[in-house]
Amino acid sequence: MSTQPKPGAKAPAFTAAVVGGEYITPSTLKLSELKGRTVVLYFYPKDDTPGCTKQACSLRDGWSQIAEKAKVFGVSIDSIKSHEKFIKKHALPFPIISDEDHQVVEAYGVWVEKSMYGKTYMGTERTTFVIGPDGKIKAVFPKVKPDEHLDQVLAAL
Repeated sequence: MSTQPKPGAKAPAFTAAVVGGEYITPSTLKLSELKGRTVVLYFYPKDDTPGCTKQACSLRDGWSQIAEKAKVFGVSIDSIKSHEKFIKKHALPFPIISDEDHQVVEAYGVWVEKSMYGKTYMGTERTTFVIGPDGKIKAVFPKVKPDEHLDQVLAAL
């Protein structure tokens, strides 16, 4: 398990599968392609679960306030096929990165040990990173609460 990059640190580079938003068909995205833009990477545990749906839909509902200021990407370990269904079902205007091999979640230190009902397991911590146009981490929101996420993102932008 790696540690989360802190504000001021260079954002960990990655290449990953992406779909949604301007990526009508599944594509490959390199973080370096977004240099010069503010990027919001929000990591969430699983498509179409209550908290993750609430979080995604709050970004969708606040899209008019975000779209001009930053490129937004959801990131989870779900498949592209799962992301396509999630995007379509909830009319999400932004793309979602599929990190099935856990490279991005591990690079950003959000693949962590979790516990539920006394059982421990590995999973994605709900965390958001705002990356500045210079490629450096501008803000980190660990253990985000879905109800507060949009306000945090807007405040950082």
